[in-house]
Amino acid sequence: MNVLRNHLPTADLQRLDAAHHMHPFSDGDELNAKGARVITSAKGVMLTDSDGAEMLDGMAGLWCCNMGHGRREMADAAHAQMLQLSYYNTFFQTSHPPVIALSEKLAELAPEGMNHVFYASGGSEANDTNIRLVRHYWAAKGKPGKKVIIARKNGYHGSTMGGASLGGMSAMHAQGGLPIPDIAHIDQPYWWGEGGDMTPEEFGLARARQLEEKIAELGEDRIAAFIAEPVQGAGGVIVPPETYWPEIQRICDAHEILLIVDEVITGFGRTGTMFASEGMGIRPDIITVAKGLSSGYAPIGGSILSDEVAETINAGGDFNHGYTYSGHPVSCAVALENLRLMVEEKVVETVAADTGPYLAEQWGTLADHPLVGQVEIKGMMAGLVMTPDKASRAAFSTPAGYVGLKCREHCFAGGLVMRHVGDRMIISPPLVITRSEIDLLITRARAALDATLVDVQKRGLMAK
Repeated sequence: MNVLRNHLPTADLQRLDAAHHMHPFSDGDELNAKGARVITSAKGVMLTDSDGAEMLDGMAGLWCCNMGHGRREMADAAHAQMLQLSYYNTFFQTSHPPVIALSEKLAELAPEGMNHVFYASGGSEANDTNIRLVRHYWAAKGKPGKKVIIARKNGYHGSTMGGASLGGMSAMHAQGGLPIPDIAHIDQPYWWGEGGDMTPEEFGLARARQLEEKIAELGEDRIAAFIAEPVQGAGGVIVPPETYWPEIQRICDAHEILLIVDEVITGFGRTGTMFASEGMGIRPDIITVAKGLSSGYAPIGGSILSDEVAETINAGGDFNHGYTYSGHPVSCAVALENLRLMVEEKVVETVAADTGPYLAEQWGTLADHPLVGQVEIKGMMAGLVMTPDKASRAAFSTPAGYVGLKCREHCFAGGLVMRHVGDRMIISPPLVITRSEIDLLITRARAALDATLVDVQKRGLMAK
């Protein structure tokens, strides 16, 4: 059996990586000059690199390793399915047991009235699917003019042409002719950075009502759907004010537009409920899922549809859309095993009642750090914003992200994976993290903030 192991020195691995591997979201020349960090193994919440250094995986891979690393049960499920049926497609009126069983399980776990799944290989593909789903839905309803989808600035919905267009990341829109037509954006509910003198409650209502203003501007007869993450992930773990989502729901209901809730990150226990929609009073027409569906052990994503949307699509003739790996049997088998473990081990309940509140308590202690202006947390995803002046909510005089990158480098040096988004630091650890591992995460995060403060003070960036 050809098992790849770390059989070369780090420098040789980095040289080969630079010679042949193009990385996502990376400056290739800069990365190749520096050398990639090579991860060779992982267990639970810990990663090991090619030099043997251990790091606590504060990001659960890429928001996805909810059940932690190295679960033999998932490997066994993949192995057994490969021997039984390694691949068959779901085109041409064909199905197979793993995709049938997973669809039944997702209908059981999803919010009430959401009983149908269209599969993709990941969240980006699923959001591309959503664009076509909602437009086909309205055409089947006799309203083909309803094509425009409204999304949010600084939201993230993937990096395909459709997904990146839905997302509101300006750096992504600057490349490749984005956004595609009939996608519009409104502002994000980011009170710390954009709330001004309003209270969070006032600001939440104001930002939600931008949706109603955009509908009026473009014409209700043209609007197909609104898409948003319950909590913005890649945008910096931005938790909206409590007034925001009830008003969004009211507006969608009042103006006959579909609500797509992107739960690629928040789904499967991340916020302390199986889906964040349930805990935040949101009633989606479509939920985008991926990441935690398989805990990253196999690529899979999908769109969970309400009964009404699915029935309309099914009655509208052929839906001429799909992917080679839609409902891949091995990915479905792994996702089923992942969900079995999650339910039987009561992982979501533990996050809600024990480790989630404990992380919130400990994360909150970082608010007293001189660099930290605000901490935010929802379940097992948290962020903090660094500032030179807490009182004024000021930004640093350096380009956005300069201080955040310094902090990230100190995190890695201190054995912690913590991501930066601009000058915000964010975490999203595996849901199986223990209290003692949370203590270690907080200790290492505070040490990285201390080291960053020294850098910032040397440059004279703190308020006098």
